[in-house]
Amino acid sequence: MDIINEALEFEQVKLRSLSTSDRIEISRKAKTLILGLNEIYKRKKDEQIMDIMKRLTAIKRKVEKRLNGKHLVANI
Repeated sequence: MDIINEALEFEQVKLRSLSTSDRIEISRKAKTLILGLNEIYKRKKDEQIMDIMKRLTAIKRKVEKRLNGKHLVANI
């Protein structure tokens, strides 16, 4: 259950004024937490764990979206 507490603390991280290395670190941390929670979810099938994973995935996507930046679209 330690990973659940760690995930809940991770959700409280402020996402303002982050450097690129901070964003990479947050993305990697979110991925490891999601994978760890997934292993617990496979055994227990608890909906609360699924909700935590969904929220972490949203944070991860938000950070990665900013990391990857906008892709330029060619106007033809």
